[in-house]
Amino acid sequence: MLLKETSALASPLNDQQLDQLQQASAELSPQQMAWISGYFWGLSQNQAPAQSVPAQQPVAAAIAARPAGKLVIIYASQTGNAKGVAQALKEEADAAGIAAELFAASDYKGKNLAKETHAIIVASTHGEGEAPDDAIELHEFLQSKKAPKLPNLQYAVIGLGDSSYEFFCQTAKDFDAYLGKLGAKPMLDRLDCDVDYDAPAAEWRAKALDKVAETIGGDEAEVVQLPVGQSAASVSYTKQKPYEASLLLSQKITGRSSGKDVRHVEIDLEGSGITYQPGDALGVWYDNDPALAKAVAAKVGLTGEEPVEVDGSATSLLNALVNSYEITAANPQLVTRFAELSGSKKLEKLVADKDKLREYAANTQVVDVLGEKKTTLSAEQLSGLLRRLTPRLYSIASSQEEVGEEVHLTVGLVEYDKGQETRQGGASSYLAQRLEEGGNVKVFVEENKHFKLPEDDNTPVIMIGPGTGIAPFRAFVQERENRDAEGKNWLFFGDRTFTEDFLYQVEWQKYLKSGVLSQLDVAFSRDQAEKVYVQHRLLEHAAGVWQWLQDGAHLYVCGDANRMAKDVHDALVTIAEQQGQYSREQAEQYFNELRKSKRYQKDVY
Repeated sequence: MLLKETSALASPLNDQQLDQLQQASAELSPQQMAWISGYFWGLSQNQAPAQSVPAQQPVAAAIAARPAGKLVIIYASQTGNAKGVAQALKEEADAAGIAAELFAASDYKGKNLAKETHAIIVASTHGEGEAPDDAIELHEFLQSKKAPKLPNLQYAVIGLGDSSYEFFCQTAKDFDAYLGKLGAKPMLDRLDCDVDYDAPAAEWRAKALDKVAETIGGDEAEVVQLPVGQSAASVSYTKQKPYEASLLLSQKITGRSSGKDVRHVEIDLEGSGITYQPGDALGVWYDNDPALAKAVAAKVGLTGEEPVEVDGSATSLLNALVNSYEITAANPQLVTRFAELSGSKKLEKLVADKDKLREYAANTQVVDVLGEKKTTLSAEQLSGLLRRLTPRLYSIASSQEEVGEEVHLTVGLVEYDKGQETRQGGASSYLAQRLEEGGNVKVFVEENKHFKLPEDDNTPVIMIGPGTGIAPFRAFVQERENRDAEGKNWLFFGDRTFTEDFLYQVEWQKYLKSGVLSQLDVAFSRDQAEKVYVQHRLLEHAAGVWQWLQDGAHLYVCGDANRMAKDVHDALVTIAEQQGQYSREQAEQYFNELRKSKRYQKDVY
């Protein structure tokens, strides 16, 4: 009876209460007893002594109350991948009986981290190392003087990104550094995931929850499973469980003499129950070109008939290359590993210069990397070089209010000559050439809440979308027309030539004539001696653009991230300097505030 004897020295409890406490503690582990100690201390800080635990209340009832610690999961997501990982983590925490709450970064107040015991941040990176739109405020807060010290917080960070880019997982690295500087303690090392993140992310989540459970525990009795055969009320198709749709149409919409092959693609969703909103993306799973798969195998002395194992199942190397691995776009890791295996002096020199390595990988296909030096590899060595196949995301080019149980895309065929051979993009060539009308294609909708029309239909919108960046704005305008939105619509479009590359020209002219489009400005770069792009049209209409912004217009940009989006942003900043009489710093801050308020949204790639 050591507990009663030591506690009775100055105990505020009577004998009955001590007996109840003794009986309850006999069934507890040392870790559980330590937790209860902290739990009762917390109660004592928030209640008057007489209210803490009434004499007649069994101690076991207090033990069953909500634990003092919990896990908060925060996701910073641009396209939905980080949100998906965070949701999976929340479901796994629930199954383990771990108290957990899930927040978008935009919905979480940074100061509340001081009240948390455990936090996991799942972060993607936007643009050139920028935080996603929904994480801007939290990102800024944690590096500001207002951020609280966090000595009682245990945390972990997982980043999603693409190692082909310079600022790989930069937002995750930032959050890790900021939390560490504020005194929070990492539960485990940050994981920076590449594009094929499913397996490493799942393994990391399991480790993270084990670390959480070590300190705040879990209750297996809380696990609830649906009976076999019971399904949710509505079917949800995802990246892991796509819908098998059929191709209705793949029609070239550039002219015969155009240097581009751009397709208008229509996919049938009848009976699927799939819904989407303008601004969302469609994920498309595709098969690689079998001829390319054979060429990749041949580059390293293989026939394609060699057996390999994929996800625990045996198959031929050729089938694996067609269905399971990325064999078009190269990446820095592949180049680095092949340099080691082949001993190529050229590749070794590239590997030593990160900037040149990224540029080479971004502009060279897998088959051409393997062709840099004749090298014989085993099937396992080849598959070990390659990333797993991932779906391509395309901005949806239709409003469901307009097209019903269909989804439309605007797909530019990636194609260029390499010596005497032609190189093509994996997904774009699949949709444009290899998939026949009526053929099946696996798809899913990727919600993009950071690229949405304003809720108020009276709000004016400015849309800037050169090339295939026009896709979501076709959806926007269809939606605004079907909703009888009163807000004005201004579209900026650009491409190479008026006669060959004016995508959806007839539709835009119809919308302009009916008044759905209030203004249309186009820039065709090759129709005159001096190149003219959409940013030049913006500057020509600086006064009008500024006035629309002052009238509350929402601003949207879609298309190439590397050059176009930067040039457009610079033009907008110049407009704010000229028309608003701002300094450069003030102009940048103005557009930063527009981003925070969801009035300046980008869908760039």
